[in-house]
Amino acid sequence: MKNTAVSANAVFAQVKEEGEKKEVKEAKEEDDDEEDDDEEEAEDEENTEHRNEMYFYLESDTSYQIWAEGRWFENTAGGVVGDADTYFHHILTGRRCESVRDCFQGWTEPDQEVSEKWETLCKRIEKLDGLEQIICDEESFGV
Repeated sequence: MKNTAVSANAVFAQVKEEGEKKEVKEAKEEDDDEEDDDEEEAEDEENTEHRNEMYFYLESDTSYQIWAEGRWFENTAGGVVGDADTYFHHILTGRRCESVRDCFQGWTEPDQEVSEKWETLCKRIEKLDGLEQIICDEESFGV
């Protein structure tokens, strides 16, 4: 009987020790996970958001303007992270528009000459090479 009690106490001590080791291991894993989260947050913090608002205007009549905006992230080395988000703003409401033509949705101009100038401005913007870069770099751009 005495041997059984000793054996039971030895097993209990071993189980208790394994349980403590498991708790320590789990705590260490949690710390590692928190460190990974901190590293991810640090990476996010290193990226800086940039924004540029600009206007395209018709060179022959600068009163014809279309507002565009670009947003992007740069890392600490000055490199662009991902793609820039570029868009235009509606001519009356200012809402976000994905294309220059969307800027005139729901808007009509009865004067034929005025309509032709807006159409010319749109066509010239659509034909531009490097449109995204222009939107992100310039304050205004004549076409």
